[in-house]
Amino acid sequence: MKRCTWGQSELMQDYHDTEWGVPLHDDRMLFEFIILDGMQAGLSWGTILRKRAHFRQVFDDFQPLKVAQYDDKKFAEMLADPGIIRNRLKIKAAIQNARAFLDIQREFGTFDRYIWQFVGNECIVNQWQADKEIPSQTPASEAMSRGLIERGFKFVGPTICYAFMQAAGLVNDHTVDCFRYKQLLENQAK
Repeated sequence: MKRCTWGQSELMQDYHDTEWGVPLHDDRMLFEFIILDGMQAGLSWGTILRKRAHFRQVFDDFQPLKVAQYDDKKFAEMLADPGIIRNRLKIKAAIQNARAFLDIQREFGTFDRYIWQFVGNECIVNQWQADKEIPSQTPASEAMSRGLIERGFKFVGPTICYAFMQAAGLVNDHTVDCFRYKQLLENQAK
């Protein structure tokens, strides 16, 4: 089976084959991806995937209501936990982002309704021939970044937002020769 070149390793295969690029509309999963993409800044996605199960444990399965209530004691515990990314700014941002996420849910009913507006409520299907053609940011990710920052989010620059858009299926950036490209197109047509 032909895959995107980045999805060849054993660690990346399952993620590539089952999650990356699948349109997400579940608020909890959207929160998980936006936090993990912020944690990835400056690191490899493989590092995040290796730590993902522990992240879920430490972050109460990425329940925004719980994360928004973290206090100084919980922050200190997280900062000391080698199973996650122990970056003070990223951990503080995750807690702040949970609060901003809840504000968006209150205003729009769901985070899903808010975030999908940046792509016109429809997955953008690209037609990349090779990974090297895929941009690191787009006008849509720049607009998303500005919107999230205005609403109090941290670690959501245009590149992080584009990685989030790819992960959460707001864009289909599988290369056209990848088996997932066609599968996702077929699922979108249903």
